[in-house]
Amino acid sequence: MIVQQRRVSKSRKGMRRSHHALEAGITVACSKCGQQIKPHTVCSHCGYYKNKKIMNVKSKS
Repeated sequence: MIVQQRRVSKSRKGMRRSHHALEAGITVACSKCGQQIKPHTVCSHCGYYKNKKIMNVKSKS
């Protein structure tokens, strides 16, 4: 049977986990419509990528 040698303190555990926090994702503004999107992806709002029409997007109206 395994026996724990020493208990890890709350401080030590917190220091070990200090790098585990989630970071906010990076977004950029679409050059055509200004919508916030992930870099290097087609805009789902207007369908443009690098000022070129890539896909047709259905309007929500």
